[in-house]
Amino acid sequence: MSTVKFVKAHACGNDFLMIEETAAKGRHATMARKLCARNTGIGADGIEFLDRRVDGSFFLRLFNADGSEAELSGNGTRCVAAWLASSEGLNEVALGTHGGVRTCRVVRSEGAGWWIESGMGVPRVMKRAIEIAGVDGVIDGAMVNVGNPHYVIFVDSEDFASNGMTWQELGAKIAVDPLFKFGTNVEFVRVLGESEIAFRIYERGCGPTTSSGTGTCASSAASMALRGTARELTAVAQGGAQQVVWPDAQSEMMLTGPAEIICTGEVEFV
Repeated sequence: MSTVKFVKAHACGNDFLMIEETAAKGRHATMARKLCARNTGIGADGIEFLDRRVDGSFFLRLFNADGSEAELSGNGTRCVAAWLASSEGLNEVALGTHGGVRTCRVVRSEGAGWWIESGMGVPRVMKRAIEIAGVDGVIDGAMVNVGNPHYVIFVDSEDFASNGMTWQELGAKIAVDPLFKFGTNVEFVRVLGESEIAFRIYERGCGPTTSSGTGTCASSAASMALRGTARELTAVAQGGAQQVVWPDAQSEMMLTGPAEIICTGEVEFV
């Protein structure tokens, strides 16, 4: 048994544990499953393992609550940036991920909360209708890559239902369908106006979450590219709003939102 130090933070309710890579000792997936469990662990949507490399750079490995590894999390990356800002005074930091380097800059701080602007890379949007086993009819949407995979569906209903199913039911089917070799995150988007959208997110390896940084970017990119919305958007999830700026299809998308340190602690891990 060993003692593992952790920091817990959330971004619009999307919560993460943050642990030094040196504490993982190859147990990343097991740690994620045990520590992220809501009733028997600490509880979180995933764990960000921070690797401090000899050249002074940082690299993140993200493991979802089910133990699967993902390319990156926009909200998780922002939580790590808030942690480094609060503990080490780093107001701008480049964080390597399997989905590319994400540079985060502190806009302002309010107690344990931090507003952070993150460079999220250049989204790729491809309109694509799909058919999924167990779902009636064709699902009309778009594949979007923002360093990790997303499938975005536009809906009109206030409850975000689509194809005769709740968004949670449909998201669960799409996320694991063989059409997506490595699985996919799924967003259900309502365009509320020229500069505002609302969405729901079914995260690969986690399920419904209150927010998602990359989901915010994917939903916004699809809305801008396919629905003609403004290039500066407010994207509202269940956990709150984030701001997105994407000047044009060749530019990097910028995401601004909150992150809050919840607590620090130690846990005994076998």
